[in-house]
Amino acid sequence: MANFYTDVIVKDSRFESVNRVGDLNLLEPITRGKVQAIISDAKAHGVDLMVFETYRSQARQDELFKQGATKLRIVGVHHYGLACDIVKSIGGDPSWKGGFSLLGRLAHQHGLIWGGDWGNPTIHHNFIDAVHVQRCSIIRQASLFRGEWYPDNAYEPYNNG
Repeated sequence: MANFYTDVIVKDSRFESVNRVGDLNLLEPITRGKVQAIISDAKAHGVDLMVFETYRSQARQDELFKQGATKLRIVGVHHYGLACDIVKSIGGDPSWKGGFSLLGRLAHQHGLIWGGDWGNPTIHHNFIDAVHVQRCSIIRQASLFRGEWYPDNAYEPYNNG
């Protein structure tokens, strides 16, 4: 089954890169549009945000795990063009200082799952990634990783599981 992952990401020269990739063109188009809308809306609220990382290879995930920068050994939704880390932009430089609740609110408004509550703010989460957004519900992740499912243009993680 053809999709953005098989048509674009797998064929990209950075597919196995250990370097950080912040290229919006490696976000699936619906996800890309939602991320751009979040950044625009945040600006309207007086907060400058920037895309820090889009695509992530398994090789990069291994490096981040070895450095202790992540608790996840296996790369997740970033690998499929469906996730993005968005940080504050302070003088053009990335910053993780302060809270990211505005990002969470905007992610939800634009139909993306926020790593601060993983789509369900009513339960306690042991793993918080406050700069992370994704266009894949937690329920759908396993089928995405197995290659059984990839979102179509109509998919909305809060409506379709």
